Amino acid sequence: MPKTGHHHSNPTSAENSQSAAAQAAADFDRDLHPNALVEQNTGFEGTTAADIKEAGALLHDFTNDELRAIPILPVGTRLEQGATYLDLMDRGYGPFHGQANMEAGSDHYYVPKKALDYVTWNRLTGVTDPERLDEAPDSDG
Repeated sequence: MPKTGHHHSNPTSAENSQSAAAQAAADFDRDLHPNALVEQNTGFEGTTAADIKEAGALLHDFTNDELRAIPILPVGTRLEQGATYLDLMDRGYGPFHGQANMEAGSDHYYVPKKALDYVTWNRLTGVTDPERLDEAPDSDG
């Protein structure tokens, strides 16, 4: 009796070379576009306000732990179209929406809103309403 259903579990040499070629193409593409993941905003390279002395000075009312939780886009990172950012170098300007042709420069410290909890974002943007800063007194007294 012929075996059925088992020939798919063992890849042929053609399938092996296809997956090797696909892997090589993926590696090549990653080398060509090293910032592809950053551009897709799937993660940040790890620079935080705690790592940049000037940013820490601008946020003197934040603790070191809080500064470590505030990511700053690395120079050259493209901003995501429509995403909300704050430039720590110009907090008075307030939040703004990124555009695809914008990228982080050395004279800006862009913080992406989506990487922060709302309390930290509200503190950064100057919100003083205690309800929005999680500092409201408990009302069950």
